[in-house]
Amino acid sequence: MSSHTVRETALDLLLSIKKNHAYSQLALNDALLKSHLHDRDKALVTTLVYGVLQRELTLEYALSSFVRKTRKLDDWVRILLLMSLYQKMYLDRIPDHAIVNEATNIAKKRGHRGIAGFVNGVLRQFLRSGEPDLSVIQPENRRLSVQYSHPEWLLELWENQWGRRIALQIAEADNRAPHLYVRVNRLKTTRQALAEKLALEGIATEEARLSPDCLTIQGGQAAATEAYRAGLLTIQDQSSMLVADSVAPAPGMTILDTCAGPGGKTTHLGERMGNKGKIVALDLHEHKTRLIDDAARRLGIRIIETRAIDARKANEVYPEKTFDRVLVDAPCSGLGVIRRKPEIKWEKTKEDADRLTPIQYAILEAAAPLVKPGGWLIYSTCTINRMENDRLLTRFLNDHREFMWEPTFFSRLPRKLKDYRSSPQSSMVQILPFYFETDGFFIGCLKKKET
Repeated sequence: MSSHTVRETALDLLLSIKKNHAYSQLALNDALLKSHLHDRDKALVTTLVYGVLQRELTLEYALSSFVRKTRKLDDWVRILLLMSLYQKMYLDRIPDHAIVNEATNIAKKRGHRGIAGFVNGVLRQFLRSGEPDLSVIQPENRRLSVQYSHPEWLLELWENQWGRRIALQIAEADNRAPHLYVRVNRLKTTRQALAEKLALEGIATEEARLSPDCLTIQGGQAAATEAYRAGLLTIQDQSSMLVADSVAPAPGMTILDTCAGPGGKTTHLGERMGNKGKIVALDLHEHKTRLIDDAARRLGIRIIETRAIDARKANEVYPEKTFDRVLVDAPCSGLGVIRRKPEIKWEKTKEDADRLTPIQYAILEAAAPLVKPGGWLIYSTCTINRMENDRLLTRFLNDHREFMWEPTFFSRLPRKLKDYRSSPQSSMVQILPFYFETDGFFIGCLKKKET
């Protein structure tokens, strides 16, 4: 396939993500699985799509130096120009003439001669003038927003909660390419055997740093492998695999997963339980419970019972003191997965995050009575917002004296995570994306007192 096709594929994907509010990760995986592109070309498509979404604000600022009203451009023309600027500003192996020629040819094909001439002229002017000087942007909050390509409200939120240095480290990490991790299915194989199987299918891996069930994929489409179809692996970020370590499921337990779709953590619990015991998996949406069922079938897990129920009403459906473990993997603002889904930072608002905290708290309230005495309540999110994480869980503990911090929490996690505990006496950890090049993730664990 020609590089022309590569750029058109990237352009189509970016348009789809923007217009349809599609998740970049899902749109990319779907498109690349269906395409006949070579692996090298697939890698370039991925780089272009993620790169433009990650650096959009910086690219828009650069483009505005040459086009006064960028928002008045047709979407495809604007994105084509942003994609071209990205190649010049952030990639070092693409010659200037190739950037201009490819963009001009696409413009000729999609538009008319005038559009092609406009695109050609803008790019040649950019190549002559070079990148704009970001240091002149005032005030400083606006400059940092453009420089790190994050909305001002989000940098301000993180600065208020973590300090400016950490806020900028988070933003910097968000703009790096995400790693692809897979989880070994212990019911069917071992990490070593899976690595060897994937190597035979042309996919290189290495053992990951945090989870004993995790491999880092070095290149290739893991979802297209026979190993995937045979249920030997699940695609999942390494940080979220730590939920299973936190829950510590054992064969014979009865476990409730209150917000389980699409089933990554649920199936991990089932694998750890050796298909012995029972997992009740709830989700508000029926299509997500079907995804859990599909995943369980592929992986060979037989102990998961799914139900489409609002988790805030779980205590109306199940008797008190029913479950050994209750997992609340709460719906959240998703600010920890921006590296993997960069469109989140442009679509979410602070009000969105604020609206979620009452829902998260209501789910915890409904889950609390269902935990057996001596059992555990585990709370997790994939966000980096303390109002949804440590502050919410601390408030819950203060309101529910029947719970305490679960004292063995950190003994079940990698030793290095003790350095990132949310407070000295607590059983909570906040993983930021620059710590281990994973998604940002929060986990806390409470124990219901025996009496």
